[in-house]
Amino acid sequence: MKNVFKCLVLLIIVTGTYTDAVAQQAAFYSDIQAFKKADETQAPPKHAILFVGSSSFTKWKDVQDYFPGYPILNRGFGGSTLPDVIRYAGDIIFPYQPRQIVIYCGENDLASSDTVTAAMVVERFKTLFGMIRKKLGHVPVVFVSLKPSPSRSRLFPKMKEVNEQVNLFLKKDKNAAFADVYSKMLDAGGQPMKDIFLSDSLHMNAKGYAIWKPVIEPLLVK
Repeated sequence: MKNVFKCLVLLIIVTGTYTDAVAQQAAFYSDIQAFKKADETQAPPKHAILFVGSSSFTKWKDVQDYFPGYPILNRGFGGSTLPDVIRYAGDIIFPYQPRQIVIYCGENDLASSDTVTAAMVVERFKTLFGMIRKKLGHVPVVFVSLKPSPSRSRLFPKMKEVNEQVNLFLKKDKNAAFADVYSKMLDAGGQPMKDIFLSDSLHMNAKGYAIWKPVIEPLLVK
């Protein structure tokens, strides 16, 4: 009977360990593995301009067409938050030795829970920025402001605060820049333009990305 009990305990431990391992195969693990497989299939350009962050970059499939003459490597993965980008920085940022890093992330952080404050998002960004500085020195970094997605209008006050604080923070670093797309996406009445978003009122269509292009392009490194 004791042996049966021991076997049951062992089974529970092993099963629990397996469950933990699966759980620890954190969110977006498959996305990161897909990036690695893509790199094996076709080597990414060396010292490219790295676009990293959430779905606003993931869905920008033709981003290279918007910036001809600039080698772009897009490693955005949809739904990601700043902690996700931090978690996978060793996979999707540092190995590429980019000439520049363009970041769009933080919107999902705010949307994930009402308990997430603007200050928390800013601190998360500062953590990522510090990691980049420690590993890659003074590589230029561009933060693209959080955008005014109509479906997330309740978060606009927090978004504005994040944008303002990140902008102030980056002004202290001569190799960093802030791309203000938020204000460019508003109509004359100060509301988000309706025709630049997809039907989900969250992600952008080509008109939206066309607005981003002239804001970001002057900040890119030749």
